[in-house]
Amino acid sequence: MSIKTLTLPLALLSCLGAAFYAQADITIGVAGPFTGPNATYGAQYWKGATQAAADINAAGGIKGEKIVLVQGDDACEPKQAVAVANRLVDEEKVSAVVGHFCSSSTMPSSEVYDEAGVLTITPGSTNPQITERGMQNMFRMCGRDDQQGVVAANYILDVLKAKKVAVIHDKDTYGQGLADAMRAALEKRGVKEVLYEGLSRGEKDFNALVTKVGALKPDVVYFGGCHPEAGPLIRQMREQGVEAKFFSGDCVVTEELVTAAGGAQFTNGVLMTFGKDPRTIPAGKAVIEKFRTAGFEPEGYTLYAYASIQAIAAAYNAVGKDNEKASAWLKSNSVDTVMGPKAWDGKGDLKVSDYVVYQWDDKGKYHQL
Repeated sequence: MSIKTLTLPLALLSCLGAAFYAQADITIGVAGPFTGPNATYGAQYWKGATQAAADINAAGGIKGEKIVLVQGDDACEPKQAVAVANRLVDEEKVSAVVGHFCSSSTMPSSEVYDEAGVLTITPGSTNPQITERGMQNMFRMCGRDDQQGVVAANYILDVLKAKKVAVIHDKDTYGQGLADAMRAALEKRGVKEVLYEGLSRGEKDFNALVTKVGALKPDVVYFGGCHPEAGPLIRQMREQGVEAKFFSGDCVVTEELVTAAGGAQFTNGVLMTFGKDPRTIPAGKAVIEKFRTAGFEPEGYTLYAYASIQAIAAAYNAVGKDNEKASAWLKSNSVDTVMGPKAWDGKGDLKVSDYVVYQWDDKGKYHQL
């Protein structure tokens, strides 16, 4: 075999190697419920993350490398979330993950990511235990239930002047955790709930529970859970003549709540806690216009997912794709995001939580109070 025959493949291999190096990608998983009753939140995650990746890539990427996103559908089911996490780590070889959504999915999947050393930012999981387990690569782009619950309890007592509060939850890590946080905040102020009861996710007939609630004549019904159950619960309360204020949390921040309830006549006056509306922050104006021009309203967790990609990109631009260094950098530096500047403490929680109260109107829209 001639020298020419040997050197040509080597030269070709060298060129191909350089080409692959120049075109290296940074793979980031986006995990959440893309199917099932909570799929609206997965859609928000995906819209936010894909727009962020497109914008960052258009500006040169991360140190010249492009972000490539891969989707992981957990349907808000813990076992499926673990399977998704293993696929993202073992098959997709992700450097980082934006996800999950339901706290009951984030808890077990984060153990997979932690073992693999994957940088993880959840845009929407609020259960306190997510960041209380000493995982150095686990972060949130949202607040915690023990912060959200206090805001709700204070509003119920100070603004609504409620004397009798019924507490209902969906038995899920998120829903029950949120209900318990609000309940604890009430108890710190000397108020004991008149009812504490769970319902099951996926159910639609709550009339027996509503009858029990109605007999107690509460001033406020507080629900820890998401819109698929909140909607029917609200409607059945109103149909049975229960006039108590309905109050919930960040998992009903979607206009699908109105659909689930059967119309704005049922959700009118419903209260909920959520972060200050990121659509009102000047830093996000240009991005928000991009979404609206494309016919998508960036409500709920859309901008939280966008900001999560920005945070990952900022860390990698600063210290490279070393997740140990990237995590340490995030805990020591503020990141300018579409939601304004964000900074994290040693646990991976935001240093500043901005929960406020919103109210739904008779046109099926929600507004910050």
